[in-house]
Amino acid sequence: MFSDALLLPTADLPAPDWKRLSEHLPYEWIEDALTYSGRASIRQRRLPAHQVVWLVICLALFRHHSVRQVVAELDLALPDLADRCVSDSAVTQARQRLGEDPLAWLFTTSARVWCAQDDHRNLSGGLRLLAMDGTSLKLADSAANREHFGAPNFAAGAVASYPHARMVTLTALSTQLVLAAEFGPFALSEKALTLQLLDEIPDQSLTVLDKGFMSAELMGKLRRGGQERHYIVPAKSNQRWELIEGTVEDGIVKMAVSAPARKFDPELGTHWRARAVRRIDSDGKETYLLTSLTDKKRFSAAAIAQIHRERWKIETSYRELKQSMMGMALSLRSQSVDATRQEIWGCLIAYNLVRVEMARAAAEAECAPTDISFVLALHAFQFEMMHAAAMHAQGNLPGVLKRMRERILQELNVYRPGRKFARVAKAKPQRYPERRLKRALT
Repeated sequence: MFSDALLLPTADLPAPDWKRLSEHLPYEWIEDALTYSGRASIRQRRLPAHQVVWLVICLALFRHHSVRQVVAELDLALPDLADRCVSDSAVTQARQRLGEDPLAWLFTTSARVWCAQDDHRNLSGGLRLLAMDGTSLKLADSAANREHFGAPNFAAGAVASYPHARMVTLTALSTQLVLAAEFGPFALSEKALTLQLLDEIPDQSLTVLDKGFMSAELMGKLRRGGQERHYIVPAKSNQRWELIEGTVEDGIVKMAVSAPARKFDPELGTHWRARAVRRIDSDGKETYLLTSLTDKKRFSAAAIAQIHRERWKIETSYRELKQSMMGMALSLRSQSVDATRQEIWGCLIAYNLVRVEMARAAAEAECAPTDISFVLALHAFQFEMMHAAAMHAQGNLPGVLKRMRERILQELNVYRPGRKFARVAKAKPQRYPERRLKRALT
């Protein structure tokens, strides 16, 4: 048959050498991740463990493609004369053998290295600028995901159409690289996940948080967990304190610690202190920022307010992770709990891969990484991976990266003036009636 004859000249072609991407994600890291978790392949398979690691990452980069398309178009399976088609069940079994541990280890290792490479552009007053916030991820609607992760509840016993996972991330503000992440069932509070993430905050850093994280317990643990670990967090509207130094515009205040908080953390004491900086927001409302940066010469009130405005970048990173990378998909694709956790780690690695390439392109163009469009960079990344897989060329990574950086720099973001009118959106017409689920009462 003609199809059989076509296999002969192509049978000896090597599979795409993903080591060409070693500039950012070294092959040795993947091997170390597999060795660390005990998931390295001993038997030679069509989908060995190191190829499955790339598969999980590529599933996040190509969410608009099916699993079968990703395996075929990127040629992730090793060639085989007898059977060149990898079945869906084989991919599922390969992911089950891999588990989530190698992806979690790979994310942690790569994030630390990539963030350290850009420390020079992420400093303010000698401190690394970070942001911490929480979000939720919409998951595939399966019985296993719904039982383990849960879903938001609404009035009249209604429950969300998709299961959700709760996630808290620590992000570098200059490059928007995700430095660390914790996630779990939707019923977990952001505070509980934040307590698990505090140890990942590096020394000599300044973490900007949303007002929902404002508590003596969190701020105390953040400060005591390392050297020069500072915070900026908006005060709640009902927060009460006593001014002990300075003025109402910028002064040191003393706040009482509640009895439940002292019982949970005896090191807190009866009171805690912070610097309170008054500011007027865009709506003309008076608010206060609480911070551990008490040196007014090193950090003025205006500088603290400006740094807090940078916190919004973590919100845009969530939009990119949950919308731009998802394409038209409404949720993640994995049906089982273990595969879902594995997919989330893969999404975080894929997001960081795009972000680190944006940082390199920005350094060459001498502009800020945030001046580059994430969507354009993502599309360029997808195209180059497809092109590299089709070419089967060895050692052409520098040329591939050069072309990709040139394309993503063609259109920098244009900053628009401030909004003159309130933001409104047109209601989207629905072709079909909505199906609303009811929460079980038993």
